[in-house]
Amino acid sequence: MRIALYQPDIAGNVGTILRMAACFGVPVDIIEPCGFPFSDRALKRAGMDYASQAETSRHADWESFADSVAGRRVLLTVSGDTALPDAVFTADDILIAGSESAGVPPHVHEAAALRLRIPLRPGMRSLNVAVATGIALGEMLRQTRRWPGGDKAP
Repeated sequence: MRIALYQPDIAGNVGTILRMAACFGVPVDIIEPCGFPFSDRALKRAGMDYASQAETSRHADWESFADSVAGRRVLLTVSGDTALPDAVFTADDILIAGSESAGVPPHVHEAAALRLRIPLRPGMRSLNVAVATGIALGEMLRQTRRWPGGDKAP
């Protein structure tokens, strides 16, 4: 199980996701270019001292990511055709989150085996990408029984 961030724009969101990934032992792939310098203060502030403990791989572009990382691609998108409560996850899934400003381009949508959306109240457009990633990752960990510390909750 992995998280992939496609051309993220906001350093603070990446830092938050890196912190979460470190806490849960989930590797993170960052598909560049990023919309900020990777040494950005906001990334460090949001990730605190946890971010350095995250297993992180950086990829120059989508092609280099796709060529080097195996697993079912699960795209987190507001236009997803599968609602989170209806999805069935496997241990080799890669949860892909797009950039905050543009999401992902059509070729990334097409490469996803599962396009996942988190149901929201009517009139609500979207969640923060770090919050949405955390919600989806929590459900993935629950279903695959991969919570750290031996939590085998069904």
